[in-house]
Amino acid sequence: MIGLAVLVAETIGLGTLPNPTQAIFGFLTAFLLLAGTMVFNDIQDVQVDRVNSPNRPIPSGKVTIRQAYGLSVVFSAFALLSSLVLGILTFLTALFALALMAYYNTRGKKTGLLGNVVVSFNVALPFFFGGLAVNSLRPLLFIFFLLAFLANTAREVAKGIADVAGDSSKGIMTIAVTQGPKRAAELAAAFFVVAALLSFLVPVFDQRVSMLYYPIVVVADLGFLYSSYRLIRDPTATTVRTVKSQVLVWMLLGLVGFFVGGIPAL
Repeated sequence: MIGLAVLVAETIGLGTLPNPTQAIFGFLTAFLLLAGTMVFNDIQDVQVDRVNSPNRPIPSGKVTIRQAYGLSVVFSAFALLSSLVLGILTFLTALFALALMAYYNTRGKKTGLLGNVVVSFNVALPFFFGGLAVNSLRPLLFIFFLLAFLANTAREVAKGIADVAGDSSKGIMTIAVTQGPKRAAELAAAFFVVAALLSFLVPVFDQRVSMLYYPIVVVADLGFLYSSYRLIRDPTATTVRTVKSQVLVWMLLGLVGFFVGGIPAL
């Protein structure tokens, strides 16, 4: 999905589809960079995962720590090389994103909400990166960056509810650990609601938005509101595991809405 977000951003920046070089290397940069940092995250999380998710590759013994380090380095290196094909600014942006995630995986995760913000910044960064890749940073890209940032922050806060046991044992100060699952659910729902409301202000910042943007984004917004309701009603680990999967669907729908909305001719 993060690779698709770059393609969407490139299309929005240009107002038409990107050329093959922009499309292929833009997608690969985001895809490989996230793959590398997620593998590194699994290495750092191995003790927590022994409690929260013992069936994951490393704690289950399917993959060794050494193998995981190798994968992480290879994926990250190829991501940086891919970004360099697109230009020096895209390379520096990818390098900055990699540094942010290295900070999150080694130190930032324990900070709770700040760690959630760092992750969400990187999840939203493809909208900025895609614009840089095609040398066109339309105002619309910054609005979509904000919407993606808010929606993913909500998801990150909610995920903490499902991981309270492992997180608390390792001193990871999520909202669910420090203030309880109910408060975490309320905060996550608030982020979802704000993102849904802001999605209707997009034309204020860019009047060239296609009318096809609205029906798709309305469905995504209703999904976010439904997930918010479920979190508030039942802030338990079981509900959160269902909701965090649902939210990926709503985010994908939103991405489709951003894509069609960003092409004025549609």
